[in-house]
Amino acid sequence: MNTFTYSYPTKVYFGEKSAGNNLPAELAKVGKNVMLAYGGGSIKKNGIYDELMSILETAGKNVVEFSGIMSNPTYAKVQEGAKIARENGIDFILAVGGGSVIDCCKVISAQAKLSENLWEFENEKHSSPSEFIPMGAVVTAFGTGAEENCGAVITHEEKKIKGALWGAFYSFAILDPAYTMTMPMKQVISGSFDALSHCMETYMGSPRDVNLSDEINEACQRNIIRNLRATLNDPNDIISARSELVWAAAMAENGMLKIGKVTDFQAHMLEHQLGAYTDCNHGEGLAVIHPVLYRHMLPEAEKQFARLAVNVWGISADGKSEKQLAEEFINALADFIKEVGLPTKFSEMGISNADFKAIADSTVLTGGCCKKFTREELLEVLNECS
Repeated sequence: MNTFTYSYPTKVYFGEKSAGNNLPAELAKVGKNVMLAYGGGSIKKNGIYDELMSILETAGKNVVEFSGIMSNPTYAKVQEGAKIARENGIDFILAVGGGSVIDCCKVISAQAKLSENLWEFENEKHSSPSEFIPMGAVVTAFGTGAEENCGAVITHEEKKIKGALWGAFYSFAILDPAYTMTMPMKQVISGSFDALSHCMETYMGSPRDVNLSDEINEACQRNIIRNLRATLNDPNDIISARSELVWAAAMAENGMLKIGKVTDFQAHMLEHQLGAYTDCNHGEGLAVIHPVLYRHMLPEAEKQFARLAVNVWGISADGKSEKQLAEEFINALADFIKEVGLPTKFSEMGISNADFKAIADSTVLTGGCCKKFTREELLEVLNECS
């Protein structure tokens, strides 16, 4: 295991009625002007908006709403939110939604306190923001575990880049599984696969000899697979299946699985650029890319794939070589993708004329991947996915 420093600043309130039981005490710690940030307005249809507004009003807060955060948040939307925050003297941001809303607000929190352009500040000057508007998150759609870290994925439409920006940690996060019950099943499935992908991408990094982080990771992967199947079998099972998926998604990105690891995330980098050019569903894009990319990685990743076959997918090792087990892992992953109704080709996602060469040429090549991909091979992967 590599040397590491681990710090976890976000307080998590997990379980039903977590907002009503804990949000008032948290709001008592912050200033009067609160930005309530959310997406397309589904929280107004399912009652969450009314519940939170009642809590905010009882706490005596002056609420400024910031809505319309899209599923792949843009840098322009970040700037819009930062402008509103500055003009209204926002003391605290309450982000309500899934990973897109939560990511967008992390960056708004930083940009509102920075006079410079944050994208250039981080990506060209290689500097990090040091001042932030404090934030809290209420999770209504799970999958990314975004409330558990300070990283955000933002699409810069002018530059045709979907990439990472670094903002603030949330002071607290409210994870009430009941809030996710109105998620469309398509979103439950794609979000769950994104969480599984985060686990796999972390697992495939170095060191490649199994350590404690990897063993915890294997358990998370088994949990996601088991409980997505259980949720599809009984969508109303909040107590076990849904609750487990919500917490597994959080575990995938709260840093626990990354302790002592240099992560892979080559599949994510490729999908991010696909998203920059097509605005596609993130989890679905990952589901198409993973098996194809992993077949290209097989010679270098044979040992880890074989472990996943046995320890995650329950495949018997009797009489099988490491290579055979590795191949069976990829087959099991591909079969699971079909089983839960995720797409297996870009054409099933309505992607038929994307500029694959531009996508491959602009994809970040990750240092933690066990295979050093060339842009030509990433182009091959994209063509095979089509």
